[in-house]
Amino acid sequence: MSFHETRLPARLAFGCTGGVERRTQVTTLASGFERRSSPWAQGRRRYLIGTAVRPLDDAAELVAFFEARRGRLHGFRFRDPADGKSCAPSQAPAATDQPIGTGDGARKVFALAKTYGTGPTAVVRPIVKPVAGTVKVAVAGVALAAGAFTVDTTTGLVTLATAPAAGAAITAGFEFDVPVRFDGDRIDVTLESFNAARVGAVALVEVRV
Repeated sequence: MSFHETRLPARLAFGCTGGVERRTQVTTLASGFERRSSPWAQGRRRYLIGTAVRPLDDAAELVAFFEARRGRLHGFRFRDPADGKSCAPSQAPAATDQPIGTGDGARKVFALAKTYGTGPTAVVRPIVKPVAGTVKVAVAGVALAAGAFTVDTTTGLVTLATAPAAGAAITAGFEFDVPVRFDGDRIDVTLESFNAARVGAVALVEVRV
């Protein structure tokens, strides 16, 4: 799948709406009971942007971004204002925010993830597009220096310089983008005045990368 490692400018998404969707198959039995199942292990995010009146230059920039992605053809990064950190939106990421693995004395590579909920019903979401310069890592609760690990911001893989001891908890804190694509091959712009325009609702949908 083709993906461009570029982020949609945040100001072009002001006023966006969106959230997570699930796919649940519900079968009603003759007894009136239901049988429910889901083919999706992970939720999928969807967003709508572009509905507010904005400066004409911003509308032109959004159209240019859409053109550069060839409509639905290429994916890109999107910052979800409500869910773009390993912690609460109002807080700063800390190295102990999210568990990402347990040391075994040999393993050095760990994948970033964010856990929703607790216990057996918790959902672990892979984080594959961390924001460069925001990732912090701790081993057994002790934060590592910046030079003690590297991060691949295109895959979300963290490589430690030294393999953690067996049983040591590996945790991380980070900011992240959502990999998305445009969910349509058309974008409409209405001229509201000489210097302002309204862009028709532009849908984005999360992609698996």
